[in-house]
Amino acid sequence: MALCCIMLMMPPAAGATPAAGAKERKYYETRGEIVWEVPTQEKVIALTFDDGPSPEDTPEILKLLAEYDAKATFFIIGKHAERYPDIVRQEVEGGHELANHTFNHPFFNNRSSLAAMKKEIEQTEETLTRITGRKPTLFRPPGGYYSDRLVDAAKAFHYQVVLWSWHQDTEDWKRPGVHKIVNKVLRNARNGDIILFHDFVGGQSQTVSALQQILPELKQRGFRFVTVSELIGYDQVPHVNQ
Repeated sequence: MALCCIMLMMPPAAGATPAAGAKERKYYETRGEIVWEVPTQEKVIALTFDDGPSPEDTPEILKLLAEYDAKATFFIIGKHAERYPDIVRQEVEGGHELANHTFNHPFFNNRSSLAAMKKEIEQTEETLTRITGRKPTLFRPPGGYYSDRLVDAAKAFHYQVVLWSWHQDTEDWKRPGVHKIVNKVLRNARNGDIILFHDFVGGQSQTVSALQQILPELKQRGFRFVTVSELIGYDQVPHVNQ
């Protein structure tokens, strides 16, 4: 199993990893500091892909997204972007959103300093800006780790922290079987969901095969596939000033 996937291991029921002493989800959510999903009456869903780009899976995912007129958000690891800049550019050319997922994919914890978090964010920002000419605006911490310190690190670079709908963690990086990935998404699909996939996994990915079933079914149900930033624009819940 790839190191990136090992680092992603977490309690399966949590859907994210709050630090010891972190406030409840509602605190961050109502302040708009962390987004898990977006309450909306519109039939829109955001597909997100972590840990890429990958020369094997990302191009295949891009082809499928284009086939179903789907826009997605790719949470990119900086060192992978440096290795495959042409794939990063293909994502931009396809109209997709690029977001920051740190440079080395460290699993932040209570011992992680604010300076270390900032360095990981800054390195990837510099890499993506150099490759695409665009600064990302979204950040997702590896493993879904969140805390006041993490929020402060993201705010220092004017990032919105984005996690995912707890009922839409496909755990595709574990390669649980195409059927399980498909069922996870289709049985739980709701307006405003943020679905977690990966376009870089250890071993043979099952994500592309799952998407071949997921995309046409959700489109038939009337869902539109939007970027996370577009999805946030549908938010109907007022937030306090940050």
